[in-house]
Amino acid sequence: MSRATAEVRVGCVAYHPRIVTIWESFLEHFEARSVPTDYILYSNYERQVSALLAGDIDIAWNTNTAFVAAEQQLGGEARILGMRDLDAEFATVIVTRRGETFEDAAALAGRKLALGSRDSGHAAILPLHYLREQGLDAESACELVRFDTDLGKHGDTGDSELRVVRAVADGRADAGALGEPTLAALRGERVPAVADLEVSWRSPTYYHCNFTALPSLDDGVAQRWFDALLAMSYDDPGQRQAMDLEGVKRWLPGDRTGYSALAAAMAAGAPET
Repeated sequence: MSRATAEVRVGCVAYHPRIVTIWESFLEHFEARSVPTDYILYSNYERQVSALLAGDIDIAWNTNTAFVAAEQQLGGEARILGMRDLDAEFATVIVTRRGETFEDAAALAGRKLALGSRDSGHAAILPLHYLREQGLDAESACELVRFDTDLGKHGDTGDSELRVVRAVADGRADAGALGEPTLAALRGERVPAVADLEVSWRSPTYYHCNFTALPSLDDGVAQRWFDALLAMSYDDPGQRQAMDLEGVKRWLPGDRTGYSALAAAMAAGAPET
């Protein structure tokens, strides 16, 4: 069977059991659109990127950190085949205890700043990058409190960010960085640690996850798969549960513009993985 008619192989990192539930539903959607698809689970994003580059999978459902890593190895030629609406307006926030907010980044100098896993774009790499752009070299000016949990998952599990908010809440850190969607989720779940925290700083917006493919992927295959992805509808009761689990209400085409800050940060000092 030629690659133009074979199943499209999508790599996904198994950071939570719900990944299987999501993709079993997604496979039904792609099958119904006459784009046979299968998924392959990986334990971490480094393995998934290596599998993509080796041609073991056709498409990788990547974090922004994984995308930039693949893009750098492909000389800027990686193909983007869609992202969630959530991924197009991502931001990092820094939280403090209520009543201890700060006016600008310089006020963090000399204070304890908690960060998530060092391979997380949103909870470690980008907050340091954006603070540096605002005149604060937090790595030298602050006492960093790092929570390097679930390395290889790039912050997907949310565990390190939960540890960040707990550290701020109980006084082990003065401030903590985490993804804005993570904070919203913790508040929605009424996690006690966030009850007395407030946002003191918000980063510029950037892009998060995307479906990454090699430039050599057959154009017809890529277009059919992309069209099927964008045809997924939140208004369809049969698709809504899986889309809710994936945190998406609408799929977008995606592009490179929102990855420039992370690319610059990783080029300046790639995270240890």
